[in-house]
Parts: sequence; structure tokens; C-alpha cells
Amino acid sequence: MYVPYVSRGRTGDGPFGSSALLTSLRAALLCLVLLVTGCGGGSGRGSGESSGQASRAGSVVRPPGAGDPFDYQLGGAYDLPAGVSTVVRDRTAAPAPGAYSICYVNAFQAQPDAVAWWRKHHPDLLLRGADHALVVDEEWDEPLLDVRTADRRRRLAGIVGGWIDGCADRGFDAVEADNLDAYLRSDGLTGRGQAVAFARQLAARAHRAGLALGQKNAAGMTGLRDSIGFDFAVAEECARYDECDAYARAYDDVVLVVEYRKEDFVRGCRQWGKRLSVLLRDRDLEPAGRPGHVVARCQE
Repeated sequence: MYVPYVSRGRTGDGPFGSSALLTSLRAALLCLVLLVTGCGGGSGRGSGESSGQASRAGSVVRPPGAGDPFDYQLGGAYDLPAGVSTVVRDRTAAPAPGAYSICYVNAFQAQPDAVAWWRKHHPDLLLRGADHALVVDEEWDEPLLDVRTADRRRRLAGIVGGWIDGCADRGFDAVEADNLDAYLRSDGLTGRGQAVAFARQLAARAHRAGLALGQKNAAGMTGLRDSIGFDFAVAEECARYDECDAYARAYDDVVLVVEYRKEDFVRGCRQWGKRLSVLLRDRDLEPAGRPGHVVARCQE
């Protein structure tokens, strides 16, 4: 139920994302604008503010539309099919012109091609067991990030938050934060409460950047939407596992459903196609024109 790993090259900003200096300059510019326009008042954002309030440069956090046709392009960007108005792309890709664009960020685990960078620059932010070996999500070969302490969460939020700022700088509208449920694969070393605490920091960072934040999977955590600050959901295989109702109720139908088996897609369309955005994709998320590329929507 997780995004298939696809090798993603790093762009010029590297694993760091946007620099702290650039973030500070943006904040200073916002303060200057508020002082000049007299809009300061109660519109400034604190770390616990929810979606829909004023954010960076006076923009408003805007989630995708309920039921809007979407595409899931983590395996490589390609031209949007006719009628598609929402797209999810990797943070190293460009947003789609004229579409609501969601930026994928692996927020709780390390991409396999970035492990060497983490080992070199922040080895203590990778979760390790009693034997000092990395704790790895074996299905996707992704080491887990260590969110056990407030200090580590703060430092990780600086790194992942830089990626989020980079998404905003490139023109994305929202962020999909993957692997919220990584604690379930931590051999008991991290817990739900620590994951929630880190997710709250990411939500605050996204909202300050003017971006909506999407919950990725973890149906059992949909009841925490408001306390964390999520604005919509991306649910893989919720029709297959009978979880779509949990997402639909928590997010007022603002849910992007991705199914990887045709029979699950057909069932998802039959049960939820009039309310939720339901998409069929191949598990490798191949771009259009590549062998193995599969895509279908209920409306088609």
C-alpha cells in the first residue's frame, strides 16, 4: 500500500531543499508586505494553524477539488490526459501548467538513492536498532528516519521542510507526505505519537509556504486530520482493503484513490466513483508511452 520506489535523480538543490537563508528572506519579505499594506492583524500563521488561513505572501491554502479527475505521475512526468485537472508528481519534477499540482515528498523514510547522503551528513537521523543497524522498510529498501526525540524531529523538519519550500517555489499547490505509518515498520522503536508530532510540524511548514498537505495512506489515522492539519488524502488501494469510507468521512470526499488491480478499480468506481477521484495505475507508475503504462479513470 505504499508508493512504488522509482529512482529519482536529485536536482540542484540536492537533498537539502531550499536553504534556511532563502526561507528567512521570504519571511522577512512577508513581514514587510504586511506592514506596508496594514494587513498584519490576526492573519499571521502560527505553528498550529489549520488549512484555509492566510499563508506566505497572503495566499490561501487550497486543497484539490472533490471528485476532480487526476493523474499519478511519480514514475515520470508526461502531458496530462484530456480532462485531467489534478496531478501528483515527484518533488524533483515541475508542476503541470494550468493544473492543480501536488508535490510528492518521502517524509518519513529515506529514498534508496539518498541513503549515502543521509549517512554522510545526518547519520544520527536514520533510525537504528540495538545492533546499530539501520531499520529498513524491506519492501521498498527505504531506511526509516528517526523521529523519536523532539530535537531529531526539529532537525528533520528543517530538511523535509526545505523540500516543501522548494515545492512552493516551483509553483506546486500541495504536498503529499508519504510514509506517515512508517512507525509500523520500526520494530517498535518509534510510535504513533511521534509520527503525529512530526506530521504536525510538516503541516505547519506546508501551510506557511501556502501549500495544502495531504495525508498518505494510514486509514487508521484519519481521525487525526484536524489535530495534525491535513487538508486532503491520497489513498492507495482503499477499495481493495475496504478503507475508502474512512477517508471519505474524514476528508469530505476530497480523496485521491489509486488502485493497482483492475478488479479493485472496478469495485472502487462502482462504490465511490460518484464521490471520490478514483484512478487505475500500473504499480511501477510508468510514464505514458512506456511499456507497462496503465491508466484509467471511472469517467472514461
